[in-house]
Amino acid sequence: MSGSNLFAAGDPRNVKKPEAPAAPLAMTVHEMQPPDVTAVRRTSVGRWKMLAVLAVCAAPVIASYLAYYVVRPETRTNYSELILPPVAIPANLPLRDLQGTPVDAVSLHGQWLVVTVADAACDERCGNNLVLMRQLRETLGREKDRVDKVWLVTDQATPSEELLQASGASALLVDRAELSKWLAPAAGFSIEDHLYIVDPLGQWMMRVPADPEPSRLKRDLDRLLRASASWDQAGRQGSTGQP
Repeated sequence: MSGSNLFAAGDPRNVKKPEAPAAPLAMTVHEMQPPDVTAVRRTSVGRWKMLAVLAVCAAPVIASYLAYYVVRPETRTNYSELILPPVAIPANLPLRDLQGTPVDAVSLHGQWLVVTVADAACDERCGNNLVLMRQLRETLGREKDRVDKVWLVTDQATPSEELLQASGASALLVDRAELSKWLAPAAGFSIEDHLYIVDPLGQWMMRVPADPEPSRLKRDLDRLLRASASWDQAGRQGSTGQP
């Protein structure tokens, strides 16, 4: 009987098999929707196209400034004082024509400008500047239509018709305090002492010395016109009301 029990205990059929390990827990991850690659790519391409267009438009202007300011500085002996960086005309500069109608400052873009500042009475200094501006433009020959003469009248009065006709300048009314936020004289001078040169982008970029030498000032203008010949064209002359 005991032998029977031993046999039974040693019988492999009676050996308890180990339990199978529990199956690992299954975790379900809900996949996130992939980003819309096409939309992202379209936005990126559009942005690069816009930047490329801006670069192409700005390249001639940048190149001319580099040629004038950087590439050949040793051959450039400008007479007038360079304003670096140039100062853009404020979009909210309160300009008015002689009838009192507001004039958008952006309308001054598109031409090289030689600007004088004076009240309507126009003293001797003002008269000399107006004469110089007129003579200077005429000496430019076929390039003269790329340059406009602008008289900024600071006392809100209207200059005489005779003076306007004689000067041939485009006269605009502007508050002197507001104008001083854009144009500024050299130390020790007043804003009326100088002529100011503004580029076709509407940026003040040169201040002419008081009582300038006409021949040296003309050389400055000649250089500017040559440097910008590839991108600046005549076309805005007279748009502010005077020939």
